[in-house]
Amino acid sequence: MKKNETGLDRAVRVILGVVLLALVFVGPRTAWGWLGLVPLTTGLVGFCPLYLLAGSKTCCGGADQRGA
Repeated sequence: MKKNETGLDRAVRVILGVVLLALVFVGPRTAWGWLGLVPLTTGLVGFCPLYLLAGSKTCCGGADQRGA
């Protein structure tokens, strides 16, 4: 499985995931915070299935994107 996220994209996802998960334990203590697992996981792994379905990626580089 190839990574399809840049470092900045991954960092934003991890931060967003942690903030959303914090809603479960502190603050309003809402169950909606569990949705933070999705961006946290994709940020840590570096792969977003929705990018694959859309046929896009934020990650540059690789053999398929080099000029000929």
